[in-house]
Order: sequence, then C-alpha cells, then structure tokens
Amino acid sequence: MKKLLLLFTVLLTITSSVLAQNEWTYNTNSEASGWDSTALMEFNNYIIDSTKVTGLIIIHNGQILFEYGDIEENSYIASCRKSVLAMLYGKYVENGTIDLNKTIEQIGIDDVEGILPVEQKATIKDLISARSGVYHPEGYAGGMQEFAPKRGSVEPGKYWLYSNWDFNVAGYVFEQETQKNIYDEVEKQLAIPLGMQDWNRLLQVKEGDTTKSKYLAYPMWFSTRDMARIGLLMINKGKWNGQQIISENWVDEMIMQRTTYQEINNNVPVFKNTGVNFGYGYMWWLFEDMNDERFNNAYAALGAMGQAIAIYPEVNVVVAYKTKAAYNRINSGQVRLNLLKKAIELYNP
Repeated sequence: MKKLLLLFTVLLTITSSVLAQNEWTYNTNSEASGWDSTALMEFNNYIIDSTKVTGLIIIHNGQILFEYGDIEENSYIASCRKSVLAMLYGKYVENGTIDLNKTIEQIGIDDVEGILPVEQKATIKDLISARSGVYHPEGYAGGMQEFAPKRGSVEPGKYWLYSNWDFNVAGYVFEQETQKNIYDEVEKQLAIPLGMQDWNRLLQVKEGDTTKSKYLAYPMWFSTRDMARIGLLMINKGKWNGQQIISENWVDEMIMQRTTYQEINNNVPVFKNTGVNFGYGYMWWLFEDMNDERFNNAYAALGAMGQAIAIYPEVNVVVAYKTKAAYNRINSGQVRLNLLKKAIELYNP
C-alpha cells in the first residue's frame, strides 16, 4: 500500500510538472499590475484598425496579460529563426564543439560564385554578428544586400550588414560542426523542455535557391504563444521551471552589443527617424538610445511582414506577435516598430 501511495505521489508530481510547463496563467487584474484597461482596449483597436497582425500576446511577470487573434496557430516566423539559432549555438560553443574564432576557410566554406581571399578570413563569430564582410548573393531573400559595399572591399569584422548569406551559412556551420539537425535541436533544446504546446516538427523544412547559393535557409513555424515561451526563457536568463535550459552566460553573450545603433543607422538607414534605434548582438536586435527606462536592456527577434519576440527586462514584459504569411498580410516596417513601442508604453507602474 505504501509503495502504491508513493507511486501515486510520484506520478502526481510528474503530472503537475508537465502541466506547469504547458499551461499558462492569466493576469486577471491588469489595473493593479500597472496596466490601464482602457488603454489596452485602445491598443486592441489599433491592432484591428492599423495592422495586419494575426496573433499577439503580452506577458507580464510570467502571466498572460493581453492576447489578440489566434495565438495557437503555427505559421512562418521569418527572421526570428535567426535568434532561435543563436540560442542553439550556446551549448556547443560552451562545450568546445563550435569554435567561434574559426574562419570560414578553415571549415571549408565555398559557394556558387566562389569566396574571395579577403572573405575567407571571416569567422563564425563574424557570421552570427552580421559582420562577415562576405556579400555573396543570398539563396533565400530577406537580407539587406542592396546596402552592401562593393564585394571584397571590406575586411571581415569591420562592417555590419544584415545579410541572409551570413545567417544561412551560420545554419550550415551549426549542423556541420555539431553533426545535429537544426530542427531536431529546436525540439530537443527548446520545444520539449519549454513544453511548447503547438510545436510541429513536420512543418519545419529548409528552403533556398541553390543556383545562387548552396546554403539553405532554415524557416521555422511557431505559434504566438510558443514564441512567447522563447521570450520568457530569455527574460529569465535561460532558466525554465528551475532548470537552466541555456546558460546565463550565453544569454548575456547573445545580447551583448556587437554593433552600435549609430553604425546600423549609417550602414542601413531604414531605421532612421522611426522612433527606434537598434544595435545588434548575436542575431538579436538591441534597443538603444530610446530615452525611456522601460526599454533599458530590451532586445528582440524580428521577422519580415510582422513577426517579433520582444523582451523588456526592466519591466519583466515579453511581447510576441506575428502575421501569417499565407494570408498575404504584410505590416510596414514602421507599423512593426510602432507595435513594439505601443505595447510597452501601456505599462505605467
């Protein structure tokens, strides 16, 4: 009888742990937590009237404070994939499997049009910080190569440019050096430990035009609430339910400034006069020079059309939103940035 009771207790503990991972709790008193309920209603109307967003969620102190649209539907998260890849890198950088100081020449990177001698000096670290100086054509659209300097004119590490060639090669390098599949690692390192409710491994398929570059992109499909789990993991410095999923040191490394907002605004002036200044870490965007304490140390994963996971440590808030590509719904760049500002400006403790 005692053995049966013990077994029942163990099973109950396991079940409770699983539920704790999978179930969200809701903030039922936004006013007491510093959120104006009228302003939240106005924000909801703004999303409906002025955006193409299909799902949005605000998390405060680990609880759902606000949700809009379908937060369970899986869809394409565009360049947010790059920030997820950065998270996967940590384990293998820290155990020595990936050496960020290796050059692309040392690890055998070549491509359709070849790699110039100066480009061969680029390191893995340069790739994941968008500072490779390699302006080879991308096999998967989404970079900003229209702003690129003349090919071969820049020393690796000396110039920032958001290029999908860098990011796609970073995915290839991850798989080559670890002998692991990116999607399997998302499942193993993130989806299972975080209890993602909507993760579907079958949706994850690599894409790219191999006539332009042999390095494929690794598109990812998540639900909005599973994107929010990524944000919660990051805001908690890699810890989930008492378990260190990603080391705190690696979280700090990812969001350490590698490029200033001044350099980004100079090299790729699309962010000038938008009300948001971004620096850059390891495939994460960093809010800088915002003149608002709520944005102190904030950072985000950003994707085309309207995908974001934004983390605001100063106020313990995560905002995740996305726009389903299949609906041909596209938010302008300014609207995407407005959402990140408006959501956090609702909070006045």
